[in-house]
Amino acid sequence: MGRLDKSIRIVIALTIGVLFWQNMIYDALAYTLLTVAAVFLLTSLISFCPLYALFKMNTCEVK
Repeated sequence: MGRLDKSIRIVIALTIGVLFWQNMIYDALAYTLLTVAAVFLLTSLISFCPLYALFKMNTCEVK
């Protein structure tokens, strides 16, 4: 997973977290988006996305 991909995932996860914290999203949508945010954060921290492996995608600049 490339640096830009990681950065975008972290920004999206943090944005979802702030929206939840500010009560701008709630109910089922909030918990669905929080799950997505957790997955984005986890995959960016471990630098591996299972969907990328499934579709044989690679966003890493270094080969």
